[in-house]
Parts: sequence; C-alpha cells; structure tokens
Amino acid sequence: MALQWIDISSADDIERIISRSREVPCLIFKHSTRCNISAIARYRLEDDWESTPEEIETYYLDLLRYRSVSDLVADTFQVYHESPQVLLISNGTCIYDASHLDITVEELKEILETV
Repeated sequence: MALQWIDISSADDIERIISRSREVPCLIFKHSTRCNISAIARYRLEDDWESTPEEIETYYLDLLRYRSVSDLVADTFQVYHESPQVLLISNGTCIYDASHLDITVEELKEILETV
C-alpha cells in the first residue's frame, strides 16, 4: 500500500503526533520542495514502502512553507535540523532520524521491528 501522507502545518500537529505515537509509530518526513535530494528521498520512500496505516502513520512537512514548525520539530525531538530528514517517533520520543540519501526504507523497517 502506498504511503498516506498527513500534512503537518502547525504546532498542534506536533502535539497530535506525540499523542498518536503512543499508539502507533509515526514517521515525519521533512521535505524541501526546492531540493533535488529531497525529491529523491521522497521518491525512494514512496516507491519502496509497503505498509498499512495500522503499522505506521506517515506525516509530511513542507519545511519551506512551515519553517517555524520545522524548527519546532527539531527543538521538540532534540534533533539537528536537516533537509530532507525523517524522524521516527514512538512513545513521544524520536527513536531514529536520518537525512539526505541516508534515508532508506530498509533501515526504517529494521528500526520499526524493534518498536
């Protein structure tokens, strides 16, 4: 099944992710719409991922449009801001992050098996 992106556009969305991550792992993809590497990372996620919403919820943040929300994500989850970047949130905590071409479905799935 293809990824079902849920848009992030406010601080309230971050709070919702923290809450939801107590029930299901949540993946945040921070995407720069002007960056070729970001486009490649998004394509690789979408092309290689096979999951259901019961296994993971996937969130999409256009960091150019919502830079202040992107900064909040970095502060909230104590990660260095990068783009593109994925954060895997479980039980309210970032348990994994990767950026640029280090973003791989294989590694994300390995981490998910431990959750």
